[in-house]
Amino acid sequence: MTRHNRPPAGAIVAFVIVATAAITASADAQSADPTDAGKAVFKRANCVGCHKWHGNGGGGYGGDALSLRKTELTREQIIETIGCGRPGTGMPFFTRGAYDSVKCYDMSREDVGGRIPPEANTFLRPSDVEAVADYVIAHIKGEREPSYSECVKFFGDTSRVCDIYKAQQQPTVSQTTNSGQSK
Repeated sequence: MTRHNRPPAGAIVAFVIVATAAITASADAQSADPTDAGKAVFKRANCVGCHKWHGNGGGGYGGDALSLRKTELTREQIIETIGCGRPGTGMPFFTRGAYDSVKCYDMSREDVGGRIPPEANTFLRPSDVEAVADYVIAHIKGEREPSYSECVKFFGDTSRVCDIYKAQQQPTVSQTTNSGQSK
């Protein structure tokens, strides 16, 4: 009789558990929103400081930020704007070496002169810049006014920030009583 080298039963059970966990994690990763990383960078880099969480822009630290909802910029233009800022405005550059070792808008620091944008408080890796651009395109650009559900997606359902949108989405008593009646 020959002796077989079989793994112990406990090792087989452990393998099955690890394999099942890996398959589950892979399925969860595939079902997760691929732009979540961009949203995280949007928050961390303080894009919300000027563009607000909803991207409508308005007054901020750097001045009157443009609406990302109304932008007509392409993905590549958004990437360049994040990386290089906007000369002559408060939009900072987030790429280390912008206008020095990295040309921006085909200009060097000497070319842009006194119109050089401010340096951001934090530099972003190229993959982070791309992630923010992808997030803006997928969730902000071309969208209508912010809604309660959009706010909850950004902040989570425990934030009171979204309460203002909850009230706006509920019809008033006069709207529900008068709907369907002719004048």
